[in-house]
Amino acid sequence: MRPRHPPPPRFPELWLFSDERARTGPAALAALLPPGSGIIFRHDGLASRRRWRLFRRLMRTARARGLIVLLAGSPDMARRWGADGVHLRQRDADRAPRALRLGLLVTMPVHDVAEARRARRSGADAVFISPLYPTRSHPKGSALGRAAWLRLARQSAAAPIALGGMTEARARQLKLASGSAHGWAAIDAWDEKAAKRRTRQKRNAVPT
Repeated sequence: MRPRHPPPPRFPELWLFSDERARTGPAALAALLPPGSGIIFRHDGLASRRRWRLFRRLMRTARARGLIVLLAGSPDMARRWGADGVHLRQRDADRAPRALRLGLLVTMPVHDVAEARRARRSGADAVFISPLYPTRSHPKGSALGRAAWLRLARQSAAAPIALGGMTEARARQLKLASGSAHGWAAIDAWDEKAAKRRTRQKRNAVPT
């Protein structure tokens, strides 16, 4: 049996991907998530020290709200920074055994059959299968569509999480179509929700 910390009572079905394009910072976006949700922290383009400071702000919000946070990077960095797990790119699949020995949750992205099989061999806890719908993150890529997405979900042998153009309504449609509860993740949907909240707050602040 692999040594690891006890998994959350229920693996998160709702996820936020941090993104440097977002108009709202990751800590503020995390405040929109219900308890028990998960976050993949990326921001790889930042200098190490600045990325660390941003991560620590996010962790304070996450701990206060009962969220789990996975760091996109190496297992050793995820452990050192105090993350709950690591999000491994496909090119880093061979690092999964190290992550599992450190007791980290492990997730991976999946875009095709080869990547689904690699994630299965790696023993990932969950996979983000994308893009289910057209998305700004993959402007030149074609969307998988529901049937192809479900095939990859079966082949991955891990908790499948839908990514790519996802919204709450589309998540409900996927659940109804498949007869199973699948998780979903988003970037733009959370950023748009934050923007709408700011607009409402400004409108309410205007004296009448």
